[in-house]
Amino acid sequence: MRLAVPRLHPGTIDAVKERADIVDVVSEHVVLKRKGKEYVGLCPFHDDKSPSLTVSPAKQIYHCFSCGAGGGSIKFLMELQNSSFSDVVLDLARRYQVPVDTLDGPQQERLQQQLDRRDSLHRLLAQAADWFQRNLRGAGGQQAQRYLKEQRGFSDATIQRFQLGYAPAGWDHLLKHFQRTVGQSPQQLEAAGLVIPRQGGADHYDRFRQRLMIPIRDQQGRVIGFGGRSLDGSDPKYLNSPESHVFDKGKTLFGLDMATEAIRKADQAVVVEGYFDVIALHSAGMRNAVAALGTALSTWQIRQLCRGSSSKRIVLNFDADAAGIRAAQRAIGEVEGLALHGQLELRVLQLPAGQDPDDFLKQHSVADYQRQLATAPLWLDWQIEQLLQGRDLSRNDHFQQAVRAVVELLGKLPQTAVRSRYLQQVAERLAGGQARLALQLEEDLRQQVKGQRWHGRSNRYEQPGDGNVRTVAEGRLLQLYLHCPHHRLAIRLALRQRELEEFGIALHRRLWAGIGAIEEEQLGTGCVDALLTAAADSVVSSWDHPLMQLDLPRLLADRLLVEDGDLQPRLTALLAPSETERVDLSQPLHTLQSACAVLERQRSSKRCRHLIAAWSSQRVQTLERCIAVVLEADERADATNTGGGEGVGSRIDALFAQLNNDALRLQELYYQERRYMAALDDERRGTASNQAPGVVA
Repeated sequence: MRLAVPRLHPGTIDAVKERADIVDVVSEHVVLKRKGKEYVGLCPFHDDKSPSLTVSPAKQIYHCFSCGAGGGSIKFLMELQNSSFSDVVLDLARRYQVPVDTLDGPQQERLQQQLDRRDSLHRLLAQAADWFQRNLRGAGGQQAQRYLKEQRGFSDATIQRFQLGYAPAGWDHLLKHFQRTVGQSPQQLEAAGLVIPRQGGADHYDRFRQRLMIPIRDQQGRVIGFGGRSLDGSDPKYLNSPESHVFDKGKTLFGLDMATEAIRKADQAVVVEGYFDVIALHSAGMRNAVAALGTALSTWQIRQLCRGSSSKRIVLNFDADAAGIRAAQRAIGEVEGLALHGQLELRVLQLPAGQDPDDFLKQHSVADYQRQLATAPLWLDWQIEQLLQGRDLSRNDHFQQAVRAVVELLGKLPQTAVRSRYLQQVAERLAGGQARLALQLEEDLRQQVKGQRWHGRSNRYEQPGDGNVRTVAEGRLLQLYLHCPHHRLAIRLALRQRELEEFGIALHRRLWAGIGAIEEEQLGTGCVDALLTAAADSVVSSWDHPLMQLDLPRLLADRLLVEDGDLQPRLTALLAPSETERVDLSQPLHTLQSACAVLERQRSSKRCRHLIAAWSSQRVQTLERCIAVVLEADERADATNTGGGEGVGSRIDALFAQLNNDALRLQELYYQERRYMAALDDERRGTASNQAPGVVA
C-alpha cells in the first residue's frame, strides 16, 4: 500500500526548494569540481565521457549541455530516482527538517501519522536486514554460506553487496530478538511483514524460518521487504514479504536501485525472473538486470525501465518453460501498443537448453551471455515463432490455425513497410522453401490482412466533424466519472465491455491516465481490475465500492498542479459544467449509455468505410462469367459423354460464391455493421431496450 499523495501546502514546497541546495543535492550523486562561479561534473543522465553537467549555486539549477537535462533540486531527484514529485518533496523535507504542511487540517495529522509509520517500518526492516546478515556470518549460517558459495558460486563481495542473510530455524528467534533488544511489539513486526499472528491472534511467530534472506530495496536503496529461499526443502520454495505501507510488489523491481545507472549506460534493461538470476548477472558485471517479484511485469514497472533508457530497449530473459513463456506473453501484452508504434524496443531472449541466466553463467562466460543478448529477437519475431512452433504445417487444420493467428498478429502493425517484410518472411516459412508457393501465399496473406486490418481510431476513415463529436462525448464521460462517484464502477465496466477505454482525444487520454494512476496509488495495484472482474456479471449501480470514496477532482487537480500543468484548463472546464452538462449529470446512467453509443457508432461508421474500401479492392467475378464457365464445362462433358448439365443453377451459385468468397464476406460484414449502427442510434436516443453493459436505470 503506497502512501497517499498528500495535498502539500505551497509554503512547504517553497521551503523545500529554498532549503535544498542544488550543489548539496547533486554532489551526493555526482563528483563536482568548481569552475569559476559554477560546478561541473559528469552527467548521470547519459553516458558522459567529459564533464557536460553544470551546476549553478547562484541560480539553483543544473544543466547538461550534451543531453539537455536541466532543472532544480526536486527535478534532479525525480529524474535520477524515477520518483514522484510528492515523494521527493517529502524526502527532502525530512532531510532538511522542513515542517510538512498540507492544505487540510485533518489531512495534516493523517499525513504525519503515515510518515511516522513509514519511517518506523523502514528502520525496522533495516534492523532486520542487519540481523539476518549477522546470522549468515555466525555459526548457524554455515549451511546458507555453503549454499551461496558452493552451489551458487557467489563471492563474499557479492554477498555483501546484496546484503544477503539467513533466518534461523525455530518459531520465534526474530520475534524474541526484537522484543529483547529494541522493544518492538509483535504488532509492529507484523506490520513490517516479519511475523505472523497465530490462530486466534493471541501470539505471533516468525514468518521466515530456515531460509536464505534476500533484502528487497526501493529505488532509494531502503529495505522494504524480503524474499526468503527455503534451505530445508519446505514449501514454498520462495517466500516474499506481504505488501505493506512501504512495499508494493506491482511497483517494485528487484535490483533496480543498483541497476539504474547501468541501464542508462548500456541503454538497455534486462528483465529476468528470479532473485538469483539478477545477483548472478550483477556478479558477472551485467548490472543492468532486474526482476519482477513473482508477478507478471506491470505497465508501471515497464514505464520505470523506459525512463532509464533513451532507446527504450527492454530484453525479457524469462525461463523457457511454460510458466516463463506465459510470463513473457503477459509482459508483451502490457506494452504491445507501444512496441507496435515503435515507442519501445522489446526483445525476448530464450537461452539454449531452456537455461536461466544463473545456470547459463555457471557453464559459460559473460561474453557468451552478451552475445546471446545481442542476438535476441524482436518481440514480434518471437511471437511469430511461438505461433508456428509445435504446428504440423502439412496438416490442413494446423496450417489454417497458423494462418489465422499470423494474420491477426500482423494486422496490428501500422507501418506498411514493416508489415510487408513480415508477410514475406512468414510466407516463406509456411511455403517450406517452395518459391512459387511462397509468392502465392504472400499475396493471399496480404489480402487477408488487408481485409481484417482496420483501426477504429485511424485518421484515414475520419470525416469532418468527427473530432468535435468525440470531444463532446468523451468530455461527458470524464465529467460523469469526476462528479458521479457512485457510478464510477459502472462507467469503467461499460467502457471496458465496449472497448472504449482508450480515449481518442489526446488531452482526455492524459486525464484518464492521471485518474488511473491516482486510483492505483490510493487503492493499490490491481484493485480496479479486481473490482471490474467481480462486477462483470453483476448489477453494479448500487454497489458500495472503494472508487466512490476518492475525491478525484481535488486529487487530480493537485497532481496536475505539479506534474502536468497544461492539462489544468481542460480539467477546470470539466469541473465547471454548463447548464446543459448539469442536466446530463442529473441522469448519469442515461448519459453514460448515450455517450458510449455515440463513440461506438463513430467507430462502427469508420469500420463501414473500411469495409467499403476493402470490398472495392476485390476482383469480383460476374454472374455472367460463372454461367459461361459452367456451360463450357457442360459442353466438354457432352462431347466426351461424361455427363453434366444436372443442377446447373446450384453449380453456378456455388461457383459464384467460391470465386467471390472474400467480397461476399466483406459485403455481409458491411450490412451487419449497418444494422448495428441502427441499434446504436436507438440506444443514443434512449429508445433501445438494451442499455449500457453492466448498468441499470
